[in-house]
Amino acid sequence: MEKKRVLFVSQEISPFLTKSNVANDSLRIAQSTQEEGKEIRVFTPRYGLINERRHQLHEVIRLSGLNISIDDQDHPLIIKVASVSAAKMQVYFIDNDDFFRRKEGLVKDDGAVCKDNDERSMFFVRGVLETLKKLGWQPDVIHCHGWFTGMMALYIKHFYKKDPHFKETKVVYHVYNDLFEGELDPRLSQKLTFDGFPKSVTEALKTPDFQSLTRLVLSHCDGLTLAEPILNPQLKSIYDEMNIPKLEFVEEEHQAKAFSSFFDGIIDATLVVK
Repeated sequence: MEKKRVLFVSQEISPFLTKSNVANDSLRIAQSTQEEGKEIRVFTPRYGLINERRHQLHEVIRLSGLNISIDDQDHPLIIKVASVSAAKMQVYFIDNDDFFRRKEGLVKDDGAVCKDNDERSMFFVRGVLETLKKLGWQPDVIHCHGWFTGMMALYIKHFYKKDPHFKETKVVYHVYNDLFEGELDPRLSQKLTFDGFPKSVTEALKTPDFQSLTRLVLSHCDGLTLAEPILNPQLKSIYDEMNIPKLEFVEEEHQAKAFSSFFDGIIDATLVVK
């Protein structure tokens, strides 16, 4: 019997960045899902904060070289890879000099949000999906970690909806208390229009703040999993609105089987909304 395939996309992951619940959760859940017998792939951005020499990143030439157009500007895609020996898995890194070379993650040293996070997210998501096509690897489920990965649901349901490589792919979003302050670029809706997104998407992001983006993303998902036992009230209200299968918070020692079973139900469309 062919193994089910789960793709993990995370805005940061241990041991490359280790200061957040997102980094630690995404590694642990990916590792345990693999140990439960599923085939996995893991993708994350290659921020300039990541020490390539220490973590032994190297470029995968055969996967690099594609240009991805964001807001009518071409950006070269660079793919790197490193091993996490303790977890017996590889991590693929999406890299580009314009978006990820500088030594910062999603916020600057002074705490301010990077102004191009919207384009970085768009590039990251498309870079992941184009790389999967080159690999010839079709995910049954994509598990998204961190708000930065949320546009994955939008691209799967719209931009790639007619692509046979992803026609059966389901998207599950892992909900963290992972908010950003302020707004993304006010031109985000125009950039998505350029990519062919419908008005139902672009109008929802006329004010591209955390609440608007999260509500839109979650409404495009096939399932939700909870990373926190208690959600921020703003997030909780959005989460409660969604009438899709959900996995409530699970303690770490029970996560392996719980997540694996949840993914099975999403793939086989056997989960019912409670």
